[in-house]
Amino acid sequence: MARVASPALDELIGQRLAVLDDGFVRVVDYMGGDESIVQAARVSYGKGTKQLREDRGLIRYLMRHRHTTPFEMCEIKLHLRVPMDTWRQWIRHRTANVNEYSTRYSVAIDAAQRTDPAEWRRQSPENRQGSSTNLDLATGQALSAREAQLQELAREVYQERITRGVAREQARKDLPLSTYTEAYWKVDLHNLLHFLELRLDLRAQREIRAYARVLGETVVRAWCPVTWEAFVDYHLQSMSLSRLEIAVVHALSTQPERAMEVARASGLLKSGGSLEPTREGKEVGEKLALLGFVVPWSPPGRPD
Repeated sequence: MARVASPALDELIGQRLAVLDDGFVRVVDYMGGDESIVQAARVSYGKGTKQLREDRGLIRYLMRHRHTTPFEMCEIKLHLRVPMDTWRQWIRHRTANVNEYSTRYSVAIDAAQRTDPAEWRRQSPENRQGSSTNLDLATGQALSAREAQLQELAREVYQERITRGVAREQARKDLPLSTYTEAYWKVDLHNLLHFLELRLDLRAQREIRAYARVLGETVVRAWCPVTWEAFVDYHLQSMSLSRLEIAVVHALSTQPERAMEVARASGLLKSGGSLEPTREGKEVGEKLALLGFVVPWSPPGRPD
């Protein structure tokens, strides 16, 4: 049986797809494609036994109903250059094979991610692990200047230690988390899509979202275009509704005057007479607005 090939992905192999100021994603090798998913689902080794339209329908069925095993038949090996603070989040996805550049054996990569003056973000007042709006440009310029000084000093101290014969494993200890690292990352398509679903979310850190966009919109789209289309339709641009959310939607559709009562009974609003939503209530409000409903606990004139 001939090897399943993806001509569009073949064109990307070896290219450094730029991310951030000095990062990249590079496709090293891959196995399988949309056809492999179909073969695995049908346990079939014949080619041309089904029409392309039927293959697309099967992949969409598998994605829609979360039959994940056939997507594990595709694998990809990537070479990455990522800032260490972003890599800390990336490596939490433990469903891949990883080999990272070692600063015990080699001199640390002489590159650190620098923040554009317009890209400094405020701490989110609602989410302790997230950010919100950008700081003003003048403040950002001052912060970027200090960042450059700090990174240059850290590199100077590191290089001085290396020159004086300090062991690399110890010399590295004061390098900033903005220092770039490199790794080979081999992952199957199912787990790559799970990574993308989490890291393309608007609540994910902006820097790792930049990598996720390249991985999804450039790499996976070229590799498995039918799967990517289904993933966008059924995961990235879809929503699920909980029992409580269905109750609110039903009330808004049939008895709008009862929607607030249902929301309070469901715990979507904070206790007391205010209309202040809980965290879950805010998320429900976002879904309702997307569905075209007027969110009853959103003050007039302010979008939820």
